[in-house]
Amino acid sequence: MALLMALSTFFSTSAGGLFALRNKDRLHLVLGFSAGLILGVVAFDLLPEISRLAQQTAVPFQAPMIALAAGFLGFHIIEKAVLIHSAHEGEYGVHSHGHPSVGVASALALAGHSLTDGIAIGLAFQVSPTAGIGVALAVIGHDFADGLNTVGLLLANRNSRRQVFKYLALDALTPLVGAALTLFIHVPDSGLLIYLGVFAGFLLYIGASDVLPQAHAKRPSSGALTLTVAGAAAMYVVVGLLP
Repeated sequence: MALLMALSTFFSTSAGGLFALRNKDRLHLVLGFSAGLILGVVAFDLLPEISRLAQQTAVPFQAPMIALAAGFLGFHIIEKAVLIHSAHEGEYGVHSHGHPSVGVASALALAGHSLTDGIAIGLAFQVSPTAGIGVALAVIGHDFADGLNTVGLLLANRNSRRQVFKYLALDALTPLVGAALTLFIHVPDSGLLIYLGVFAGFLLYIGASDVLPQAHAKRPSSGALTLTVAGAAAMYVVVGLLP
């Protein structure tokens, strides 16, 4: 099941990249919905699962909350260090005369991030099917934005279309590799609890720092705002329907 859901991220990432190449007019609406989806996963799925596991394992609830803060701040530090945000600089008019090597370096960083997405899906399925499906849906929505960012980053730094398709394919395939790795790894409940905290912080950072700002980067949009609320509401419904 984890591999099947990870396979869905391949299509999501690919679709995001192709969308970026062909149509930017409705990009803000898709990103707005993705931001709401990510928020919904954290609020309605991951945090309740953290609370349940904390009670089950007798681990103080403060421990996964520290992990959440560490995940948020840690990814912020890593992102700035490897220049992932250079993917957005073309939109903001920054470094309009970019260099291809900058695009490749940042695309590789995004591929590494996608590898951790696949690992996240596999480990979440070790917690429960509900957690696994919830995390997978969030990753699928987020990986659409990853595909957009990979293509935007490479084009903004004057990479060829051949390079664009090569690194888009790499970004799309790495979640499958990450999910496959978890088939050989079993993490105890106490370890999963810390992992869920870190991943919740990671998702909050991605939603608040990357996806949502992109949804409103060019102009305030009531449509994107409405879809953000709709995304959170949709996740509430989905989590309620899952076993």
